[in-house]
Amino acid sequence: MGTVIIFIFTFVVFIFGIALIFKDEITSTKNRDPSATNILEILFTYAGLHALILHRIARFLLRINIPFIPRWISQFNRWLTGIEIHPAAFIGEGLFIDHGMGVVIGETTIIGDNVTLYQGVTLGGTGKERGKRHPNIGNNVVIGAGAKILGNICVGDNSYVGANAVVLKDVAPNSTVVGVPGRITKQDGKKIEIELDHIHVFDPVMQRIEELEKKIEELKNRD
Repeated sequence: MGTVIIFIFTFVVFIFGIALIFKDEITSTKNRDPSATNILEILFTYAGLHALILHRIARFLLRINIPFIPRWISQFNRWLTGIEIHPAAFIGEGLFIDHGMGVVIGETTIIGDNVTLYQGVTLGGTGKERGKRHPNIGNNVVIGAGAKILGNICVGDNSYVGANAVVLKDVAPNSTVVGVPGRITKQDGKKIEIELDHIHVFDPVMQRIEELEKKIEELKNRD
């Protein structure tokens, strides 16, 4: 009986410690996912949080020069959650990985605070070069499902990368990026109030196509 009580106490203390250490990530999950109803549900069922916990462990071991084990943890992490994060990647506070399957975060990636990643996002390199070869992601950035951000480039604070965009160049702060390759739409130099609305993202390419279609229709009506 005493062993059971000790186990329960230890388990409760462990869960409380995890909740305290990852309070920013838990808060961001609750704020950004309407299906997240309580802390226990987030702790036990959200793969994005599990992946981040394992990454923190792997990164700590890497920083104290423990060989092999950090990479093994990252591969176990991928097997468990479907999310691959290199142990050397730097991740700020409040990261929210929604669904997460297929997310890849490369070795020299730097991610700021309060970033949101959706499934299938790749923060990768573009070749076999060594050194800094993965992107820097600023604070309060949202990256839509399937987006690819490749190379040693910067995505500025408060920016939004649309679903399936391929970004190969720097993105100024407060911008929206859509398309392949990614095209930037400045938001008048003002901070974007991110509401996670993926439907009403302004696409300058489509707007231009629609304008051309209207002109063609006008020319047809003149004949």
